[in-house]
Amino acid sequence: MSLILASGSPRRRELLSIVTSDFTVKASNAEEKTGPGFTPAETVEALSKIKGDSVFAENPLDTVIASDTVVAIDGVILGKPRSKEEAFSMLRTLSGRTHTVYTGVYIKNSSRETLFHERSDVTFFELSDDEINAYVSTGEPFDKAGAYGIQGKGALLVRRINGDFYTVMGFPIGKVSRELKAFGIDG
Repeated sequence: MSLILASGSPRRRELLSIVTSDFTVKASNAEEKTGPGFTPAETVEALSKIKGDSVFAENPLDTVIASDTVVAIDGVILGKPRSKEEAFSMLRTLSGRTHTVYTGVYIKNSSRETLFHERSDVTFFELSDDEINAYVSTGEPFDKAGAYGIQGKGALLVRRINGDFYTVMGFPIGKVSRELKAFGIDG
């Protein structure tokens, strides 16, 4: 039995390697879709489970770990922007305000499974249009929920975090480590 990270995210790969170097990566090809009315917490848990179950179906003798992250503000989930205009709009919405980042994690093998989420509140500095445009021009916002990556230049936008930094990064590694131990995986 081996550990499979059901994610193509280089950040998740890097963070999981803190716990163990003994894993492979197989990104899910499942359609990532939830029904209407899901809260942000329900959304990240559902999407993590969809990804994890998809990879587990092809690897039933292994342990699979999957994760999903969203940014939410005013009850609205901000996914990954599809254009410069959408990235600008998201960052304008976050400017000078506090939003919440939710990361869901799903771990499954043939004998057990666990599903949980963590959340952290992030407050941005007040951002000028020039600052937002400069950040958007780096290209960094386009594969990140909420149009920013805290582990990169997006860190310059952040005034304060209340919660786990790694939840904001997309993989709450402290909690993940403890959960993996219950599966017999601890590096």
